[in-house]
Amino acid sequence: MRRTSASLLAGTLVAALAWASGPSSPAIALDPSPGVADLAQDINQILSDSRLTIARAGVVVRSAANGDELYSTDGGKLMIPASNTKLFTGAAAAETLGLDYRFTTSVLSSARRAGSVLAGDLVLRGTGDPTMLAEDYDALAAKVADAGIRTVAGRLVTDDTWFDSVRLGNDWAWDDETAYYAAPISALTASPDRDYDAGSVIVSVAADGDKVKVSTTPETDYLKIVNKATTGASTNVLIERRHGTRTVVITGTVATPYQEWVAVDDPTAYAAALFRQALTKHGVRVLGPTVTGAAPSGAAKLAERESMPLSELLVPFMKLSNNIHAEILTKAMGRKVSGQGTWAAGLKVSTDFARANGVQVLNMRDGSGLSRRDGFSPASIAQLLTAVRGKPWFQAWYDSLPVAGDADRFVGGTLRNRMRGTPAAGNVRAKTGSLTGVTALSGYVTSADGEPLVFSVMLNQYLSGSPKDIEDKIAIRLARFSRTGTVDALPQLRQAPADVPELECSWLKPAHC
Repeated sequence: MRRTSASLLAGTLVAALAWASGPSSPAIALDPSPGVADLAQDINQILSDSRLTIARAGVVVRSAANGDELYSTDGGKLMIPASNTKLFTGAAAAETLGLDYRFTTSVLSSARRAGSVLAGDLVLRGTGDPTMLAEDYDALAAKVADAGIRTVAGRLVTDDTWFDSVRLGNDWAWDDETAYYAAPISALTASPDRDYDAGSVIVSVAADGDKVKVSTTPETDYLKIVNKATTGASTNVLIERRHGTRTVVITGTVATPYQEWVAVDDPTAYAAALFRQALTKHGVRVLGPTVTGAAPSGAAKLAERESMPLSELLVPFMKLSNNIHAEILTKAMGRKVSGQGTWAAGLKVSTDFARANGVQVLNMRDGSGLSRRDGFSPASIAQLLTAVRGKPWFQAWYDSLPVAGDADRFVGGTLRNRMRGTPAAGNVRAKTGSLTGVTALSGYVTSADGEPLVFSVMLNQYLSGSPKDIEDKIAIRLARFSRTGTVDALPQLRQAPADVPELECSWLKPAHC
């Protein structure tokens, strides 16, 4: 692995060696100031960690004010970004959809009324709102009842045609199919809580005497629960949906309450079940079955719900690294720009946006970073971070990034437990990224001189021991960077234990990190 040498950061010697070494040499920071040389030496020391001996490491640091490159090693190499992909998706969405963009969910009908009877179909139409809760479907049902409708003689039609019918990313791992962080994508969906994990249900277990009691949030009979769990001295329970089915099997022992977020197999059918259940609660009977189809042209609107604006949705999306938000926004961009709510159309929007802002090395296969075929270079990420600072929506997007060391989940997000008690705490705003053998951290930090910096750290193909502390050391060093002076010795951070999960902390429910 190539490393930048601090000894090559002085005057004409730097230029001569850079010229002689050819295109395979590491990028060289040309600023001859001693502070930059010290920074290069210290980052090199951090990257000499034995966990990276056979791994790939790419790091780029630039001044956000003037674009000066302060450090680079393998900055132009294509690497797996994991959830750093969301930097591109979030920025493209802010640019394309606008901060005022809202998703709408509507109840429609073209049928005639005969007193309290609707002599035809009732249509539930969605545009992808990931913030729809069971209570929101209940509110729509209440409006139908308030309109005086008591009987729907036709069917309940679910219109999810705003997006295509492809539910899962082409490159997603098959064994993630039941995981809530890889839930299927639909224009009609529902979330169980205000983290807005769309397309999932919370399944809870608790000891009840000598039996195990099972409940769901929201309350729904959409899932078929097979409870094989028993009470015991400790909780060691597995809650898992069988692939391609609605059946959730619970095995193991339960002593204390435990819950698991489980992806549904069909988010459209799940949303329809919640809505039909709510209609019944409000005294509205639907005599026909639930079917899928497009709303008829000219159908009258009986009820509608608008989501929060994108400016607010960016917070749970970016702070908690919500994969489903990323994919929904990707398809929403495709729908707006080309009239096609598909991954292909949406990814073209994100890619075109990135290239229009100077990004050269990128390969986007999804909006979230779940795909291991996603690829960006650290330099490309740094270029995006620099370019968007002049955008009118930048402040809202910047505010949505996790803040190092802030314990509030909706401030610190996936960085809430990192870099506490250091100069980086409350300073670094950056997007995390994690897959097995992949970690990344890219964002912004203000130096000790008050200079705004952008950075991207991407570590791929390490074999054991999460190296997130390496990212933290680099970020802390940048917070202590001064062009004109030296700094104290590098901080000694605890290495992440080998058993620390390598997925995004926010993907692990309940959170373990």
